[in-house]
Amino acid sequence: MQTQRMILWIVFSMSLLFLWDSWQRHQGHPSLFGGATPQATAPAASGNGKPRTDASIPPSTSAPAGTATAEVPGAAPAAQAGGSAAAQAAAPSGAPEAAAATSGQVIRLANDVLALDVNPVGGQIQRAELLHHRDLNDRAHNLVLLQSLPGKLYVAQSGLIGAADGPGYPNHRTPMTPVDGNAGPHVLAAGGDAVKLTLAAESGGVRLVRTYTLARGAYVVDVKDEITNVGTAPARPVLYMQLTRDGNPPPGESKFYSTYTGPVVYTDADKFQKVAFGDIEKDKAKHAMSADNGWVGIIQHYFVSAWIPAPKVNREFYTRKVDTNLYSVGIKEPLAELAPQASTTVQSRLLVGPQDQRMLESIAPGLDLTVDYGWLTAVAQPIHWLLQKLHGLVGNWGWAIVLLTIVVKTIFFPLQAASYKSMARMKAVTPRLTAIRERYGNDRVKMNQAMMELYKTEKINPLGGCLPIVVQIPVFIALYWVLLASVEMRDAPWIGWITDLAAPDPYYILPLVMAGTMFIQTKLNPTPPDPVQAKMMMIMPLVFSVMFFFFPAGLVLYWLVNNVYSIAQQWVITRKITQAAAAAKARG
Repeated sequence: MQTQRMILWIVFSMSLLFLWDSWQRHQGHPSLFGGATPQATAPAASGNGKPRTDASIPPSTSAPAGTATAEVPGAAPAAQAGGSAAAQAAAPSGAPEAAAATSGQVIRLANDVLALDVNPVGGQIQRAELLHHRDLNDRAHNLVLLQSLPGKLYVAQSGLIGAADGPGYPNHRTPMTPVDGNAGPHVLAAGGDAVKLTLAAESGGVRLVRTYTLARGAYVVDVKDEITNVGTAPARPVLYMQLTRDGNPPPGESKFYSTYTGPVVYTDADKFQKVAFGDIEKDKAKHAMSADNGWVGIIQHYFVSAWIPAPKVNREFYTRKVDTNLYSVGIKEPLAELAPQASTTVQSRLLVGPQDQRMLESIAPGLDLTVDYGWLTAVAQPIHWLLQKLHGLVGNWGWAIVLLTIVVKTIFFPLQAASYKSMARMKAVTPRLTAIRERYGNDRVKMNQAMMELYKTEKINPLGGCLPIVVQIPVFIALYWVLLASVEMRDAPWIGWITDLAAPDPYYILPLVMAGTMFIQTKLNPTPPDPVQAKMMMIMPLVFSVMFFFFPAGLVLYWLVNNVYSIAQQWVITRKITQAAAAAKARG
């Protein structure tokens, strides 16, 4: 009875924890498991109602002493001819106006897996379409990660700051022109290895020539900035690279489990740091400020974008609120002083793609940590490695989940066997425990003394069925996060009606079958003498099955296989104990 009560309280406590976490996220508070919940405030817009694509340039702390660094360029608006020329509206410091290019002005840069729309205004990457990942809310289209739409702003920007009085250096709001004169699409040709787009701009006595290079099969854009001082005075520009995003959650985010969406900063010294939108809003953001290594990014469920400067180069990290519900995370890289007519070249990389751990590990240190397993990372990463190996054997992620569950359950079989043996002994003495309860009634002291004497006589540990389960909890929670966070599950089929392991079962078959296995497990376990506890044990399968209706099919498959294998193990062990007891009775 004590074992059943302990198990019941564990299940009940976990249920309350999940319910409280869901309520907290519903009220806009941070999740207990998946980081901070993004704010869902009104989208930022300019005075004319258009979405903002011109987040203010960060104030420079690296400009030459005695110079003034404006937050935004001070050039006058460029004239438009019939609305077709690129327009760049200047704005007072601290009050940037929208600088979105009109339809048809963006330049397409695409390879076989990634299509980018580059705005000639500042060379901003204002749209990124992942060609091998479908939008699960609209399966007729590919997933669009970066975008510039009303209420949906997520762009990559870079430029130069640090100019003295007068026109600023070329930045993400400065009109740029293609060097080759081709403003049309730059698409990877059949058999080609890479595609390039080169843009140029000149302002404040500095000429910037930026080349984007996108190799075949790559989600990483190589960015080369060639900076030339074409003026008559020395210049000391500062290169900035930033990601600007609204604080809204990604479309289609589940209400039944939480994943982190927001900025991240990584350095070798401070490691992986999340910087929640809410902390930036309250000016309480804490992260590494400077290093000669590291990167910044923004992550959401399954996907990541990140600016990665060249290694061994001093850099400063910043996060800032740009406008209402609009935030930036970025890097400033001070450059050496440029004499008149002198030049320098800066290399960096921009990642826009899925959280594929093997790919991320090959790009930069710490990028694989964007697959967020929280405090169970040390346990979850080996599990993910094993899952990948099993997929290599069977070629199907659904069957890989089945095999992974069996392998993990088999490894824990000795602990599980001890638990089942304890439960079997408890089940055998349940009638005697019921009799003790009836005999002593409300005399709790005598009843507990009689129970402990019975446990001692029968050599039963009341916690024997519970402790092995507690030991396994971290592993199974890590398994849960591996299946929830692995982008490989996204749009991956299993069998028949299960065409996406990252989406709920469309016909609720797996949750219903799982509920059936939970009822079987309940019957195999000893019935609690307390009628209230017995009823709760019977209700729990129904509660969990309803909750699992909305969970990804891959997670439900894992729990289903886990239950079926547990039932088989428990039946075998219980049968052996029963046969041994019968044999002992026959000999006696």
